[in-house]
Amino acid sequence: MDRAEIPFLTAVELGDLIRKREVSPVEATEAYLARIEEIEPKTNAYITVCDDEARAAARQAEQEIAGGNYRGVLHGVPVAVKDQIHTKGIRTTIASRMRSEHISEEDATVVTKLKEAGTVLLGKLNMAEMALGDPMNSAFGPAHNPWDLTRNPGTSSTGSGAATSAFLCATSLGEDTAGSIRHPAASCGLVGLRPSWGRVSRYRVDGASWSVDTIGPISRSVADCAVTIRTIAGYDPNDPLTRNVPVPDYQRALTGDIRGLKVGVPKECFDPDEVGVTQETAESVREAIEVLKRLGAEVREVSIPLTRHAGAIIRGITHPERVSIHPEWLRDRGEDYHYNTRVAFMTANIIPAEFYYKAQKLRVMIRQQVLDALQDVDVLAQPCSTAPAAVMDPNMHVESKEQASKALVEANLRSIFSLAGTPALSILCGFTSDGPGGLPQALQLVAKPFDEETVLRTAHAYEQNTEWHLRRPPI
Repeated sequence: MDRAEIPFLTAVELGDLIRKREVSPVEATEAYLARIEEIEPKTNAYITVCDDEARAAARQAEQEIAGGNYRGVLHGVPVAVKDQIHTKGIRTTIASRMRSEHISEEDATVVTKLKEAGTVLLGKLNMAEMALGDPMNSAFGPAHNPWDLTRNPGTSSTGSGAATSAFLCATSLGEDTAGSIRHPAASCGLVGLRPSWGRVSRYRVDGASWSVDTIGPISRSVADCAVTIRTIAGYDPNDPLTRNVPVPDYQRALTGDIRGLKVGVPKECFDPDEVGVTQETAESVREAIEVLKRLGAEVREVSIPLTRHAGAIIRGITHPERVSIHPEWLRDRGEDYHYNTRVAFMTANIIPAEFYYKAQKLRVMIRQQVLDALQDVDVLAQPCSTAPAAVMDPNMHVESKEQASKALVEANLRSIFSLAGTPALSILCGFTSDGPGGLPQALQLVAKPFDEETVLRTAHAYEQNTEWHLRRPPI
């Protein structure tokens, strides 16, 4: 096989070729490293590329497979992780000057699980500083969207979206607080899964918000997403907030059969006045729902009335929790933050306790509304974003109350399920006419807590009956 074509395989396809010994882990790793060298200057998706470590891991994987010690579908497959996830002996910067040379002494549990599966770590991916969500505030410069390099690749797992979309890793890990897995996936035409809160360990992950954060995959196909989440999921005694529940074989759920599946469509999520969704985005998602209907799903309207307030509620929780992690940094080293981060943290520092308390009470109400909406359906289907990826402004900062309000509204569609703790998945469902090759549009699928199988099964059925995922970004 032509080495230059290896990065364009899905992780599952590559894993199968490695299992058959038609491609070696060393060949695959060298192919990815060569593509990173070629494309990375355009995307700025990586903060650290681990050339030597990746080559050593690839040689070890090759020897193990040759010796009959095959670990599974991701053995020898090159992956990358967001740079708030600790990696032993490799710097973990959280995209901040505060931590620009910090070397981790221990792997995060998710990295340990990736290594146990035999993956090859290519490096650490760019992100918004402190996972705050601003695409411009990384101390290493912004990552760029491969579909249009002037566009936002989605926040805050900016590099995870850009690298996976540009074929600079086979699959990746992001971290989702208010939507930072699903937004990059939506913006870059990928599959991104925020798993149920408590499904994946956050041990040795630099948090943004302890009560909301979760780790999950950003992948190029639903099958890749399924094998990645299965690899990293599960109870971890080092993280007491993980749930000790079985982890299914998610790949087996990808049957393609969704006949009789009950799909709920939240009416508020298509209202331009409620959530600011554009007509073009709403039409793309409605067309995707029609595909599910043609495949045998039963579609009905449901309601989640508090959707319009989700963005404001989650900020009332996550911002105080973020700034509480390292209060001394804001006090003693405030000038080392990006300007936007500093303003956000200073604002968070003066949010009254009564506001945080009220936001937590509203969170309980939102969770109940989501669970009520899911009571008589198997999955919810709605837009993941209000519009496609926006053009990045290098001088972006909040200039008015109206601008800040618009940002809160844009966050509603994803924040509501972060607050509810339910699994939520973004999948490509069409393109706009903007940009050199069009810009991705995304469908969001949501199921009951710890029912990742249903969102993956639904997404896979949709993916296999459409051709959007076959397009490549013009990079």
